[in-house]
Amino acid sequence: MIGKLKGTIEEIGDDHVLVDVHGVCYVAHCSSRTLSRIGSPGEAVVLFIETYVREDQLKLFGFLSALEREWFNLLQSVQGVGSKVALSVLSTLTPSDLANAIALQDKAAISRAPGVGPKVAIRVMTELKNKAPAFAGDAGQTIGFKQELGEGVASAPVADAVSALTNLGYSRDQAANAIAAALKNGGEGADSAKLIRLGLKELSRG
Repeated sequence: MIGKLKGTIEEIGDDHVLVDVHGVCYVAHCSSRTLSRIGSPGEAVVLFIETYVREDQLKLFGFLSALEREWFNLLQSVQGVGSKVALSVLSTLTPSDLANAIALQDKAAISRAPGVGPKVAIRVMTELKNKAPAFAGDAGQTIGFKQELGEGVASAPVADAVSALTNLGYSRDQAANAIAAALKNGGEGADSAKLIRLGLKELSRG
C-alpha cells in the first residue's frame, strides 16, 4: 500500500501526473485543482496517495494534502459517487468550500462540479451533513454557524441578513462569513438592518 510519494515531476497530463521516485515513475490521478498547483516538470513534489487495488488494475490517486485525500474517500461513501465524481467535486471546490457548502445546504455550489446533478448534490449534503464538520479545515471556526443557517434554525435577523446579502449577488458562503464576522464584531442582538450594514462593511474589506 502506497501512502505518500516524494519525487520529481516527470510530466503532467490532463488528469494525472507522472512522478519519478529514484528512477521509478508512478502515475497518480489528480483533481484539476491539484494539477494546477502541483508545479512544473523537473520540480520536487510530495503527494498523499490513495491506492486502489482491483482484480485487473492498480490505480493511484494523488493529493496535495491529507485533508483532500480524506474528502476523496468521504465523498465516495455517498451512494452514486465514485472516484471520477469525487475528483470532479474536488476539482471544483476546496475541502473548506465543500464543508461550507454541505453545512449551508448549498446544492448549487456542489452541482457546479461536472457530472454532479441535483440528486447527487442532495445526497452529498444529506449523507455527509454530520461528518463534514470534522473535515472542515480552515472553515472549522464558522461551520457550526453555517449548519444553523443550512438547517433553518438560525435567528430571524441572521437569516434575513444572509438572504439580503445573497440577493445583492454575494455567494451564500460569502454572505454567511460576513454575517458571522459581523456578529463577532459587536452584532450580537442586532437587528437585520444593522447586521446587513456590518456585513457589507466586512465584505468591502475583502
